[in-house]
Amino acid sequence: MLSNEPPPYNAKQEESFDNAGFVSDIGVIENGIDKKDVKEEEEEIDPWELPELKDNSTPFNEMTGNQKVVYILWVLLRFTLFLGFLYLFICSLDFLSSAFRLLGGKAAGEVFRNNVILRNPVTGVMIGILATVLVQSSSTSTSIVVAMVGAGLLDVPTGIPIVMGANIGTSVTNTIVALGQITDRDDFRRAFAGATVHDMFNWTCVLVLLPLEVISGYLFRLSRAIVDSLPLEKYSDGETDLLKAITKPFTKKIIQVDSGAIHKIAQNEEVDTLLEMCCKYEKPDPVNVTYSNGTLNMTEENKVCVEQCEFLFKDIGLKDTEIGGILLVIALILLCVCLLSIVKLLNSLLKGNIRRIIKKVINAEFPGKCAYFTGYLAIIVGCGLTILVQSSSIFTSAMTPLVGVGVISIERMYPLTLGANIGTTTTGILAALAQDAGDIKEPLQLAFCHLFFNISGILLFYPLPFTRFPIDLAKFLGTKTSKYRWFAIFYLIFMFFLLPLLVFGLSLAGWQVMAGVLIPIAALIVIICLIKTIQKKKPSILPKFLRNWKFLPLCCRSLEPIDRVMHLCVCTSMSCCAESKDMQLGTEDNVETTRI
Repeated sequence: MLSNEPPPYNAKQEESFDNAGFVSDIGVIENGIDKKDVKEEEEEIDPWELPELKDNSTPFNEMTGNQKVVYILWVLLRFTLFLGFLYLFICSLDFLSSAFRLLGGKAAGEVFRNNVILRNPVTGVMIGILATVLVQSSSTSTSIVVAMVGAGLLDVPTGIPIVMGANIGTSVTNTIVALGQITDRDDFRRAFAGATVHDMFNWTCVLVLLPLEVISGYLFRLSRAIVDSLPLEKYSDGETDLLKAITKPFTKKIIQVDSGAIHKIAQNEEVDTLLEMCCKYEKPDPVNVTYSNGTLNMTEENKVCVEQCEFLFKDIGLKDTEIGGILLVIALILLCVCLLSIVKLLNSLLKGNIRRIIKKVINAEFPGKCAYFTGYLAIIVGCGLTILVQSSSIFTSAMTPLVGVGVISIERMYPLTLGANIGTTTTGILAALAQDAGDIKEPLQLAFCHLFFNISGILLFYPLPFTRFPIDLAKFLGTKTSKYRWFAIFYLIFMFFLLPLLVFGLSLAGWQVMAGVLIPIAALIVIICLIKTIQKKKPSILPKFLRNWKFLPLCCRSLEPIDRVMHLCVCTSMSCCAESKDMQLGTEDNVETTRI
């Protein structure tokens, strides 16, 4: 009796056919399914396509009256909780900034003192990165540089590379925020790519525009021409921060850091503590003020404190670094709790039609040929929102979880980030306008250099679609970090700490040593990228051994060996509990081992 069932699948037989070169186009049939068709279908799935969450709840129009009331109240409760956690999330970023200032503010201020080192443009970029990472705010670091230029401690050409580095350093915050979604592979891939698209844009801008500025000085010349044509007046409210009007009532009860103290350290003044001790000064007594060359001397010694600051960490008998360490732990815990809660609430609120509507609005394109201009509208929106909150770090950090849960695409996050880069330059412009009337010119010129640096980057890496390769670089990093979770930590430490410190150390040894080390490394990277591009576009023009990287040892072309070591270390520290449990349950074949 003949059977209609297909013959049993023989994996070894298929393997022998593959090795002999007799692979058939009909594929492999298993349980009535053509595995080749399944494989082709899987390959067509875009891993960066925004997901759709299924909404299994009862439609609103089918609910009873009581169910509708309960549903509305439940939505209002979740939305209120979302706003509350979003407020605490922004406050936690402020605490994180204060903690880093207490831990590294003095070091950041002392770095700016050495003008000889700062005159090396590459060193200036690295100092800008390190200083911004230490104070967790590009607004603060650029304001310091602007103030130093206004005080005559730095000239504009020396300050330009520093603000370029500050542009890179500010993206560390949203990269840290992306780690909050590390538990979910897909969300983490999107979130990390959404965060690092900011990094990739800033790094590529510096790599292209720094040499151009050193050779031609175009930023200096352009900003000088504009400043010379402007009627300049002092703007007394130049340091107004609109967002702090909302968060300061809460954060100032916990900690208050004197940002002006870092300015004083940079200007070689002695500072005992970075904590804000006095919140209100009285005008100096005209009888006791001092005069220098007929000019009123308005120094701190002339002022009388009439209102002491009161906050939780004041007068507890700890040093600045100890308070900073405690505050850092609190800020990170609060940041993680708020981020996880925000993600959960977003996933709960943005289901079904609601998610589809929001995704459609945020990621919508103008009709027809006008679709090209949609990204420019996103740049304007990102710029406007960043001006409102006075911080690109806060804006991009708030957008990162939305990218992770699939509400905002990477392609839309990119122009929003570019707009945030422009918006954050307003802080430096306002700080420059707050200088004394006779000192406005050079600080404002440096602030304009920061603005035109970001505009130049947009002109280079946005108008033509094929120039938007920061998106592809970010997706590459997102894919790698979702597969190897430990790589995210390595990337964060290496790109924002180890690399700047390494280049800074080489610069101390002299430009000859720095060039001798960095130029061969840069040349090797360029060659690898060129070969990789040819392998992808037209491999036939390459020699056979260069059409792939298999001629290299595995450790030189894959993170797999390191991943096995990391996995082994984690398993050893955790006594391989998960694997033992799987073996006891006999479900080894159905469990996918998760890499850390």
